[in-house]
Amino acid sequence: MSTETEVAPPTPKVQEVETVVIRFAGDSGDGMQLTGTQFAETTALVGNDLATLPDFPAEIRAPAGTLAGVSGYQISFSSHDIRTPGDQPNVLIAMNPAALKANVADLEDGGILVVDNDAFSDGNLQKAGYKANPLKDGSLAGYRVFDIPLTSLTLQAVTETGLGTRQATRCKNFFALGLVFWLYERPVDYTRDWIEKKFKNSEQMLRANTLALQAGYNYADTTEVFTTHFRVRKASLAPGTYRSITGNEATATGFVAAALIAGRPLFYGSYPITPASDILHELSKFKNYPVTTFQAEDEISAVGAAIGAAYGGALGLTGTSGPGVALKSEAIGLAVMTELPLVIANIQRGGPSTGLPTKTEQADLFQAVLGRNGECPLAVIAPATPSECFGMAIEAFRIATKFMTPVFFMSDGYLGNGAEPWRLPEPHELPKFAVKFWDNAETFKPYLRDPKTLARPWAIPGTPRMEHRIGGLEKEDITGNVSYDPLNHEKMVRLRAEKIARIADDIPEVKIYGPPSGKLLVVGWGGTYGAITSAVEEVQRRGGQVSAVHLRYLNPFQRNLGEVMKRFDRVLVPELNLGQLRLLLRARYLVDATGLNKVQGKPFRVSEIVKAIDDILKG
Repeated sequence: MSTETEVAPPTPKVQEVETVVIRFAGDSGDGMQLTGTQFAETTALVGNDLATLPDFPAEIRAPAGTLAGVSGYQISFSSHDIRTPGDQPNVLIAMNPAALKANVADLEDGGILVVDNDAFSDGNLQKAGYKANPLKDGSLAGYRVFDIPLTSLTLQAVTETGLGTRQATRCKNFFALGLVFWLYERPVDYTRDWIEKKFKNSEQMLRANTLALQAGYNYADTTEVFTTHFRVRKASLAPGTYRSITGNEATATGFVAAALIAGRPLFYGSYPITPASDILHELSKFKNYPVTTFQAEDEISAVGAAIGAAYGGALGLTGTSGPGVALKSEAIGLAVMTELPLVIANIQRGGPSTGLPTKTEQADLFQAVLGRNGECPLAVIAPATPSECFGMAIEAFRIATKFMTPVFFMSDGYLGNGAEPWRLPEPHELPKFAVKFWDNAETFKPYLRDPKTLARPWAIPGTPRMEHRIGGLEKEDITGNVSYDPLNHEKMVRLRAEKIARIADDIPEVKIYGPPSGKLLVVGWGGTYGAITSAVEEVQRRGGQVSAVHLRYLNPFQRNLGEVMKRFDRVLVPELNLGQLRLLLRARYLVDATGLNKVQGKPFRVSEIVKAIDDILKG
């Protein structure tokens, strides 16, 4: 009988933190988007608030192990309300040298760095541009580095499945995910269920990914590599049923909801383009609803079909990004001339031309407001958060059908790809709007206008005695006949402009976040909402005299915007462009607005806006 006393392994400490920012980074084939998404969905299910920032490589098939092929996914999760995916990651999971080199500068001082040391071969170091191995040369001394043989541990974990080395190696993202699940007290159950559904037709892959996930969790649990669990308590959210949703998912769901509310079929004509393609993918799933999706041969066909659907009485919708809008612009002018309720969803990306197809930007505002030939006004709206895309998609069709006008729905890559918790609305909480077709043949005139909205009648083709001309030539007032009369042309141009202006009487007034007057007002739109609001909150806590407004309506502006801006000494306009909203505000309201502009394909950091606010307040 042994007299030695067995020593139990030390119990890991538990450190409670309010907010954590994690970035997963690796080669485009390493499954980083899937890994981040699974972590985000699990985090939403356990009750934390969260915000995400997927970062895709622009090259479709960049050489493996190169900087051009690095894919990343950042998530911030918290025990309280948060609005951004975080300025700096506290944790970086780097699957190869290229991922390390592309991301390590963003990691906070003293942050946790987990790397797959199996990937740090001479060849991979050379492809990433390293002259020496950073795991050995002391350059990472400012971080808490955990160099773990993720690849070899994964291969060992899945040996029993009989997978080849190449396929088995692809499971290492689940090993890394299991490890991080343990580190932040996330359960593996939700991801195990997802694996079972995803690979139900491949028992071998199902088994391998499940084994890798559990092996990563067990590795962190049974070894003494990590001595601390990090605990983030549930956030205090309004009661209800929540799910994690991306902006593009919310957009698609909102458009379907609009069709059900209006009682009209939805037609979506689209040509695949990043980052709008997910809307086509999502809408194509709603086959049991009155939804038709049409993947056209080009952008012009897509918008033409959507205009035809609107003419036929459906909710006509087309979606794209900036380059696609350029191709659609003549047809959008046709929708303006024919005064049909078309919605154009522009999920903005970096430009010009092909530009930065997988990065975010807000540089299509001029294109939406001004980018057509002739005097060609239409409505422009913009959601501010991923979940808000749902409600604003409904709002786009409410305005389009009430005012018989095309409406631009301006999202962006940051909103479209980013995710956050979304509380599913109750049916009674959904906005209501009715679609009315003209039903009196005796009084029908194609351009007889509603005295309040100036909308023309919407008549279903084929309705007896409601025939009318359709096309891009100028229409005669009331009759809709082709007209070349100069005075009639000017009258119709002014009527179409006035119709858009009257939308301002049908939308909410601007709400001020902070005092109603003071030294500085920060004005933003679109996906800058989270960073702007968080920055303004931070400065307000320090006693700074700053307020904010965030615009969801860009054409027309909300009716009290000019009066609100005049109550402040200075106006700051942060935008991911070179000052497009600023120029529109200066022209419309004669305010001496200052711009904070960034065109790097990346969203604002909160710290960048805080600095700009402080600089202005200090004079």
